[in-house]
Amino acid sequence: MAYRNRLESGRRETYRGFESRPLCVESPDASAAVDYRMAPLVVARFVGAYLILFAVLILAGTLVVAAAGLGPDLLVVLLAAGLLGLFGLVWWLRNRVSVVRLTASGYRVRLVRGAGVTEARWNEVEDAVATQPQDVACVVLRLKDGRSTTIPVELLAADKDDFARDVRDHLARAAR
Repeated sequence: MAYRNRLESGRRETYRGFESRPLCVESPDASAAVDYRMAPLVVARFVGAYLILFAVLILAGTLVVAAAGLGPDLLVVLLAAGLLGLFGLVWWLRNRVSVVRLTASGYRVRLVRGAGVTEARWNEVEDAVATQPQDVACVVLRLKDGRSTTIPVELLAADKDDFARDVRDHLARAAR
């Protein structure tokens, strides 16, 4: 299920005793920054890479402890530190890292290999188009100087149409 993960204050509604806060609410403050987080599948890739490195580190630690005749307490400490690192990485990737940040003045793209221009002001953007190079849905922001920014929307924890609409709205507000 695709969902939109935006950092904005939303209004609260009550329905049959349940209080909810919509994930997607237009902010009354047009100057508020909008952050798009990393998709859960991408977070899982980072976590998988960490787990592989962690397993290699535990193996190396086990070999060192066995060869040096040290107590197993060192391995317990190494394991605890690695698990804390794992939980810290997951928290950071899910809650703190924004892949795309849209502000009233421009945008910034992080952690996207091959994105092109990673930061620009809206007055430098000529237009935004949706493309599918190599069957990957992308939003391409073409700049007036011929450069571009390519954002694969599958990396975002957001609906691709909502993201494209939000980019278009920011671009239209900047043109006024």
